[in-house]
Amino acid sequence: MPGWEGVARLEPVRPQLSIVIPAYNESADIEAAIEAATAFLAQTGTPGEVIVVDDGSTDDTAALTCRFAASQPIVRLLRNGRNRGKGFSVRRGVLEARGDVILFSDADESTPFSEAPKLLAPIAAGAADVVIGSRALRESRLELPQPWMRRVMGWVFRNLVRLLVMRGIRDTQCGFKAFRAAAARETFARQTLEGFAFDVEVLFIARELGYHIVEVPVRWLDSHDSRVHPLRDPVRMFLDLLRIRLRAWRGAYRGAPRS
Repeated sequence: MPGWEGVARLEPVRPQLSIVIPAYNESADIEAAIEAATAFLAQTGTPGEVIVVDDGSTDDTAALTCRFAASQPIVRLLRNGRNRGKGFSVRRGVLEARGDVILFSDADESTPFSEAPKLLAPIAAGAADVVIGSRALRESRLELPQPWMRRVMGWVFRNLVRLLVMRGIRDTQCGFKAFRAAAARETFARQTLEGFAFDVEVLFIARELGYHIVEVPVRWLDSHDSRVHPLRDPVRMFLDLLRIRLRAWRGAYRGAPRS
């Protein structure tokens, strides 16, 4: 893959690419996700690492990840002491990543790793600091669409994002995003939200800091085992959008990173 030459061997070397996978009770999917991530690194000859952040799971997510880590040194497990939320888990993984580029992906592989070159190429070419997968562009392929209720919720949320926080990004919530390492660290160090609205905050911060964001179309296969509660989480996400707006008015995101 242009710009990503390397040696196709799964051993600890300085990683070019860190793949962060947040996981909460993902025992049904985590093995396939790790296999897909490590296979992508091997097939593209990219020195890398796979970081699974277990968010206080009560199933075998951590044990299954440990099994991989025992035989593949590029796989690392980080464990939260309790369930903290997807935003917390992604931030932790990103800030502990060692790669030149950091990509995070959902454990259910709603966007398959075969789509990763679309995100990595603009960064390798110096054309972007942040590249996000999008389900809302003309070339996007929704091979297994969301149920109608989640589509309605998504439409409402997208319009609230445009009204309250920022315009110009069609899909803030696709769980497939890549960052140049310096941009990731400076952005995530300022992130405060720990729930599902963290994507909006991260993208808002990146834009506030002057990083160039590119949106690219990806394949999407919806997972019906969604962690989003249809009543509780939309309310929380709306309140989180208000928190972003309030912090922006106060200039909080432009200051020094939080400790």
